[in-house]
Amino acid sequence: MAAKPPAGDPVQDAPDVTAPQHAAAGLPAVAHSLRMAQQQMGVRRTALTLLKVNQKDGFDCPGCAWPEPEHRHKAEFCENGAKAVAEEATLRRVTPDFFAEHPVSDLARRSGYWLGQQGRLTQPMYLAEGADHYVPVPWERAFDIVAQELHALASPDEAVFYTSGRTSNEAAFLYQLFARRLGTNNLPDCSNMCHESSGSALTETIGVGKGSVLLEDLYRADLIIVAGQNPGTNHPRMLSALEKAKQQGARIVTVNPLPEAGLERFKNPQNARGLAGSGTALTDLFLQIRLGGDQALFRALNRLLVEADAVDRPFIDEHTHGYEEFAAAARTTDWDEVLRATGLERAEIDRLLAMVLDAKSVVVCWAMGLTQHKHAVPTIKEVVNFLLLRGNIGRPGAGVCPVRGHSNVQGDRTMGIFERPAPAFIDALEKEFGFAPPREHGLDVVRAIRALRDGTAKVFFAMGGNFVAASPDTAVTEAAMRNAALTVHVSTKLNRSHVITGSRALILPTLGRTEKDTQAGGDQFVTVEDSMGMVHASHGALRPASPHLLSETAIVCRLARAVFGDDTAVPWAALEADYDLVRDRISRVVPGFDDFNTKVRHPGGFTLPHAPRDSRTFPTATGKANFTASPVEYPAVPEGRLLLQTLRSHDQYNTTIYGLDDRYRGIKGGRRVVMVNPADAEALGLPDGSYADLVGEWTDGTERRADGFRVVHYPTPRGCAAAYYPETNVLVPLDHTADTSNTPASKSVVVRLERTAPVHGS
Repeated sequence: MAAKPPAGDPVQDAPDVTAPQHAAAGLPAVAHSLRMAQQQMGVRRTALTLLKVNQKDGFDCPGCAWPEPEHRHKAEFCENGAKAVAEEATLRRVTPDFFAEHPVSDLARRSGYWLGQQGRLTQPMYLAEGADHYVPVPWERAFDIVAQELHALASPDEAVFYTSGRTSNEAAFLYQLFARRLGTNNLPDCSNMCHESSGSALTETIGVGKGSVLLEDLYRADLIIVAGQNPGTNHPRMLSALEKAKQQGARIVTVNPLPEAGLERFKNPQNARGLAGSGTALTDLFLQIRLGGDQALFRALNRLLVEADAVDRPFIDEHTHGYEEFAAAARTTDWDEVLRATGLERAEIDRLLAMVLDAKSVVVCWAMGLTQHKHAVPTIKEVVNFLLLRGNIGRPGAGVCPVRGHSNVQGDRTMGIFERPAPAFIDALEKEFGFAPPREHGLDVVRAIRALRDGTAKVFFAMGGNFVAASPDTAVTEAAMRNAALTVHVSTKLNRSHVITGSRALILPTLGRTEKDTQAGGDQFVTVEDSMGMVHASHGALRPASPHLLSETAIVCRLARAVFGDDTAVPWAALEADYDLVRDRISRVVPGFDDFNTKVRHPGGFTLPHAPRDSRTFPTATGKANFTASPVEYPAVPEGRLLLQTLRSHDQYNTTIYGLDDRYRGIKGGRRVVMVNPADAEALGLPDGSYADLVGEWTDGTERRADGFRVVHYPTPRGCAAAYYPETNVLVPLDHTADTSNTPASKSVVVRLERTAPVHGS
């Protein structure tokens, strides 16, 4: 039997700190995975469950979106994947007795870690207006409460329907259909907070807002540039792909403010060399760039390539638009500005140039380190410029590789979870279902928070996720949520969003990926899309955590029946009973999903079409791939201040906290830490082990505070600091967002550090 959850909140601001590690995975990762899994699931359940993760006849890991290789190991999961599965398949339960014992006012004082450790939700729970305890409620009553609030709205646009990345394709398609049947495009999702900048930049430049590479391209690349990314923690199975690429002759360049253990050396736990040997050194060149300096780096590279005429003129002439304007801008690049923005030496950039010139095929991978800046979209456009110059899109071993975070976040967008739907998608939806969906753009995450704050949105419905903890400007977000008439969360586990509520609140417990989904039409499976556009099936096998759980698909369909009654346009009851019918509808609405039910039953699934990759055709406004000439931007930091990035610890996935250790960074037993370059810390009078309050300074003169952080001297770039989210989301202003994409700019927050006494009393 699994151990009970922790009885009380542990201290999180008094960690033990040792030197950072220089290798990832190996035996410690195996031991840590098994220990945490057994604590949650027990020995037998651990063995039965983990052997089904990411297998062709098993279930898709509820963690990251990294694709599975064709030939899979029996243990095709990573340490953090094992933690994600363990948290979902846990034997711990949150029953109505728990809510009777714990008022919401008490739960609101608990940490996100403590809340998540309590276990799986078992029944629908309702918080009445003015009440301090959730109480159990029948499903029919829960749906009636939502329907009552929706019918009371003056406009469908007063409702917001948020989606987390782990929602299946089938549930996501029906969820957006429900919202549009109601009459709104208010469909914000977690993409708005992470890779929206990638989608915006790629759609404009190559015509498809997704990556253009497959796993095989990584294996065939001569050079892989990994920028603004920490695979060792955020998607560890990527390290296996990088190791294979390395064995095939690829060289790897890491561009990142922090040295990351996984990109230094990888000890693959799936082979003897990784378990008992020294593993594989991955990075050939590490460029420790200042926060926000990536656009300047790629512009400098592009200037050098243009000046050397080291470009693919036949490709440029046949397949691209805007080269001359871009080349003219590149030639004016200011080297002093480049070195100031990047913090690099000219010799380091020249070393990178030599590697680029030596490579016939180049892949650039990136994640939040590029997407969460004010100038994120121009940065990613500059990456595309770099690849276009030498024809590195649309041929084997080359292309753009934005690495998505949450499993199926890319699939949800493909299914229509988007506040700005393409007219062609709305046309197809109207043709298939015979009603007129709304065409006006809806609210993204930041605009939804503003609408809730201002009272122009009154109902908030979340399909998964932890919206309150994930969003920026924590105090503003929490006040906005409390301003709602009703907040509803479809969830597997307890989190912070359940205790920061509207006047009324519902928690609707749902099946997880690991669990068997049986409907009137028999046992069902769902599908997901990975970060490289592969679509495959996911079959849950475990007995559901409670007989009262409904699948996400069933929740949407039953809610729709409560709201719309006998809907002549959409056969909700039939779609709930048989997911094949949902996939038939998808096949007629979403491009690339023709014959969906047949193709997804092929072991391993199928690859979605991608015109730039498949045929070097670019569905842009010009009909070609577009060079762009954006001005070079980078954050400015006043004297005596630091530029802060928020990031994950190793015992964390998004806002889910598995534990209080960040093993690779040498931090154990705490989360309230701020990592500062020793020279900066000395100049600020902050010895290692001292404590400071983080004070965010915003352009309108307002300040935001996060109190009681232990100072850790760490090899960050000068002028840059790092701390974990969601604890530091309070410092990210709601209006501090990327141009065009409106993504919160969480990787560049100006802060000052005020020394204080330890708050834990030690």
